[in-house]
Amino acid sequence: MSIQTWTFLFVGISFSLYLVIAWLSRVRDTQGFYVAGRGVPAIANGMATAADWMSAASFISMAGLIATMGYAGGVYLMGWTGGYVLLALLLAPYLRKFGHYTVPDFIGDRYESNMARLVAVLCAVFVSFTYVAGQMRGVGIVFSRFLEVDINVGVTIGMAIVFIYATLGGMKGITWTQVAQYWVLITAFLIPAIAISIRLTGHAVPQIGMGSDLLGEGVYLLDKLDQIHSDLGFAAYTEAFTGSWDRINVFCTVLALMVGTAGLPHVIVRFYTVKSVKAARWSAFWALFFISMLYLTAPATASFARYYMIQSLHGQSAQELPGWFNNWEKTGLIIWLDDGDDRVEYYGPEDPEKFSQNEIFRRGQLAPARFAQIRAEHRQWIDSDGSEGTDGRQVLREMRLVGPDRDIIVLATPEMAELANWIIALVAAGGLAAALSTASGLLLVISSSVAHDLYYRIINPAASEARRLMVGRVVIGFAVVIAGLFGIFPPGFVSQVVAFAFGLAASSFFPALVLGIFSKRIGTVPATAGMVVGISFTAYYIIGSVYGGMSNWCFGIGPQGIGAVGMVLNFATAFLLTPFFAPPSSQVKDMIDSLREPEGAGPAVAIETAPEH
Repeated sequence: MSIQTWTFLFVGISFSLYLVIAWLSRVRDTQGFYVAGRGVPAIANGMATAADWMSAASFISMAGLIATMGYAGGVYLMGWTGGYVLLALLLAPYLRKFGHYTVPDFIGDRYESNMARLVAVLCAVFVSFTYVAGQMRGVGIVFSRFLEVDINVGVTIGMAIVFIYATLGGMKGITWTQVAQYWVLITAFLIPAIAISIRLTGHAVPQIGMGSDLLGEGVYLLDKLDQIHSDLGFAAYTEAFTGSWDRINVFCTVLALMVGTAGLPHVIVRFYTVKSVKAARWSAFWALFFISMLYLTAPATASFARYYMIQSLHGQSAQELPGWFNNWEKTGLIIWLDDGDDRVEYYGPEDPEKFSQNEIFRRGQLAPARFAQIRAEHRQWIDSDGSEGTDGRQVLREMRLVGPDRDIIVLATPEMAELANWIIALVAAGGLAAALSTASGLLLVISSSVAHDLYYRIINPAASEARRLMVGRVVIGFAVVIAGLFGIFPPGFVSQVVAFAFGLAASSFFPALVLGIFSKRIGTVPATAGMVVGISFTAYYIIGSVYGGMSNWCFGIGPQGIGAVGMVLNFATAFLLTPFFAPPSSQVKDMIDSLREPEGAGPAVAIETAPEH
């Protein structure tokens, strides 16, 4: 069967499974809708958390980042996994003991202020929409290539599926759907990695294969990549600090990703769904275990992809271009511009003389119509000095459109390696599972923030259970539409957008949560001001650097790592203002003491600003 037929089969089966689970898990009360009735077993919650966590960024884009960045791409692995240690030690068990439904719930009650709750709601919605933009882009990429439909159509299909199972089952439906999605995505990631490792090195374990000799060549794979990079003018693949990824940027990015992980609302809310504090701790363990199965394989997949991509393209003529390139060129995410010698030459920016030759370009953030126009105008030219027409390479280079789109690397690698059609289609189904699982969790955070924390806790505390449930489902509908628009008009490639969301979470929620649990002196105004200062600075820096042409004026730190600085500003603001404002009430101090007592020593005392759930 063809790739498209296999894809329809796998996608159809997996989507049907998700919808059946959602129907069987449908709920009729807010506790089931927001926290799955607090009855999810720890191991199942670990799988669901892993699927919720391993988004399109992890499945589609992370290995692509490592493939293009080399060793430096490991910052994402270190940051994202390290964050679970902070989450398990500093936040998860305490927030589970506190109870309630959401992160703004905790902030509103701990800081005794609906204003603090409102700021937390705005932060949660802002962070979640930033994050969900990357997921919907991932859905569009998969559909565009494997089902050969327009990206907009693909995003619309994804929106419809998420809307159905998120509104039917809420957190309960999403949880059990994510358990199924975990096994789909992990199977789809491991099978091609194992097959390629056997083909290239003879080892079935990809991590061993990455450090082994290439069959028939007698040279280590990583040594071969270093040599190829050197020949083509790139930095060595295994070099630690390259280009803008100097020590301070690596440190700040890892820190921002770690504390951002611990502050992400859609991850934290997963620990509200288990039965006890002990189960919350075990959930963190199981989540990290299931996540490691993909994360420890990603560097190997990246190395295989880099090797295949360069080997299959460099020096080839137009007539010799591999089938995978022709297939992906139709999506507009990779393009070859010929300078007249009829050869693909893939050179790096560290050799300016070679870099002036033809390169491989990606669409980046250009609208498809504009990209098609540039491609038509500059597909071929005679002279690179501009004497006979415009040099299209320079036009695209000025737009930063150099190199293949990083989001296609994992999805294209099975085709590069000429694996069986069913494996290529399985990867597509895995990419969709990763994107949709995270998108559903984020949409529920948006729904709960607006319907529960804003509508019920602030606007209409007397709202009935049925009305609150209806508002939650309506909000999900609106959120799905907005998320779809982000997928159609993406603000960047998947991992870039997701990294921004982590920076926003690091600079807003993490300090407020940690101080709320471990400090009995921080009051309402200092904590609220800290959140506002932290997220405002981080958002301003990211938007200005990425979209406004602003230089990285803060010690040269790039937008991916600026969340670490925003976090420091949040902490500093809270501490500096604390002496000038009243401490929390005695009731809040009792609640903090109760939260920090071992489980069974005494219940947490929650402050009620509205009737309990």
